[in-house]
Amino acid sequence: MKKLLGEERRLKLLTLLKQQQRPITGTDLAKHTNVSRQVIVNDMNLLKARNEPIVATSQGYLYMEEQRTGIFERKIVCMHTGEQTREELYTIVDCGVTVENVIIEHAVYGEITASILVSNRLEVDLFLDKLAETNANFLSALTGGTHLHVISASSEDLLDKAVDRLREKGILVEN
Repeated sequence: MKKLLGEERRLKLLTLLKQQQRPITGTDLAKHTNVSRQVIVNDMNLLKARNEPIVATSQGYLYMEEQRTGIFERKIVCMHTGEQTREELYTIVDCGVTVENVIIEHAVYGEITASILVSNRLEVDLFLDKLAETNANFLSALTGGTHLHVISASSEDLLDKAVDRLREKGILVEN
């Protein structure tokens, strides 16, 4: 396979991302284009700078279509220990709800948002395994456990159900 150069490679990357509904790892994209993973990271940054809706998740890169019809979103505030993260995420996804991201308010950097994009227990486990493998800290460790999530689902009822379950567990922060 020949090494794809510059713009030709970035067009190939966009095509690959648009064809997938699930994230693709930088390593897989590097294999498809015969370059290093670091070249892919640089290409993704260049594509994002052109306002391509590419999101880097713990599972890989995802092309986010602008139009998401029939999807309801809500921003919620949670507070818990790092040890309760699996319980929090399982509670949400078990209600048929996707955890889009985590947001914290940092004293120096302001709002920091990181994509999570987990919709089921397997994706939660993969996300948490990746954190453990890399010895990464939860963003909420910077804020004493307080953080926000954008959650999404196919109905308001599913969002309500997830919020109710988090409330019952004492994880949801309200007024």
